[in-house]
Amino acid sequence: MKSAMKFEMMYQARNLSSEIIMKAMKKEKNELKPFNKTNFLKNLKHCRFQAGYYNTNKEPIYTEIEKVDKFDTDFFVKDMKCYTVTEDASQHLGVRYIVLKENDLAETLTALRIKIIGYLVFSFILMGIVGYFLGRLFLQPVREQIESLDKFISDTTHELNTPISAILMTIQSLRGIDDKKMKRLEASAKRLSTMYGSLTYRLEGGVDPSEELCLASIIEERVEFIKELIDSKRLKVVWELESTKIIMPKRSVYRLIDNLISNAIKYSDIGDTITVTLKDNILEVKDTGIGIDEKMQEDIFRRYYRANEERGGFGIGLSIVLDICKKYKIKLGLESKKGEGSIFKLTFPKIK
Repeated sequence: MKSAMKFEMMYQARNLSSEIIMKAMKKEKNELKPFNKTNFLKNLKHCRFQAGYYNTNKEPIYTEIEKVDKFDTDFFVKDMKCYTVTEDASQHLGVRYIVLKENDLAETLTALRIKIIGYLVFSFILMGIVGYFLGRLFLQPVREQIESLDKFISDTTHELNTPISAILMTIQSLRGIDDKKMKRLEASAKRLSTMYGSLTYRLEGGVDPSEELCLASIIEERVEFIKELIDSKRLKVVWELESTKIIMPKRSVYRLIDNLISNAIKYSDIGDTITVTLKDNILEVKDTGIGIDEKMQEDIFRRYYRANEERGGFGIGLSIVLDICKKYKIKLGLESKKGEGSIFKLTFPKIK
């Protein structure tokens, strides 16, 4: 833009210089009557720039410009104003320098900046819209697969509910069966019941009203509920529970505790120890099992992700844990090393 401005101003200055030379030549041929040089220079300009005419001492003969700082540069910019200086060594009509000044550069550059920013914003919005629709288009098959999987799980869990309930009721009424077989049967049934509870919670959404609960009592209750699962792997559960009040739906707390402890059971080896600590509104569930590789720790909370194909379930337990923590503002932390076990740490908000 400055280049274009320079050439336009120099072109107009040369035109003015040519007219001055023509006027001077006519005057030398005595073709003209005496005339007012100032009026001639005043009426000479036919361009949008301010003009100034100066003698060899750089004094103004006629000028519309307040002040010119230098005459030795053909083009310069000062205070966002453009100046061009054209020198006539022959000094026709006593004019040595013709100076033109342009006042609109700042406004022109501002308008250009606004135009560029406008195009950029429009481009980003356009790319965003195109990206959104392309994203939806490319992710449609994935969404359909997830919806299909959810529907399959929903149908499956619906069919599982009746036989699981029947098995649990039948176990309670059985007598005279070998104690080991009874415990194995009860452990399997309760494992199915826990899995069923997680699946239905995920699909139904968990919208029960919140209530004030004693977290320590619920932990004891849920550990007792899956005692047969713990005994089946000869695990030792050590707990240190401090009375802690929380405000949450009971079903959500059940799913939270069940999934954390079930996860510890699944990934512990036979004879290992699970430690449950509740203190200062912080719940820690620690196991001494196989641990989680550092590269996989960010992925284990993803839905349907399974870190271990041999011991994993449906891959939704920890996803449910994360969803509940986000919903009820519970800070979730994980410390784990492969081969050394894992610690899941939940920090519950304090009741005011």
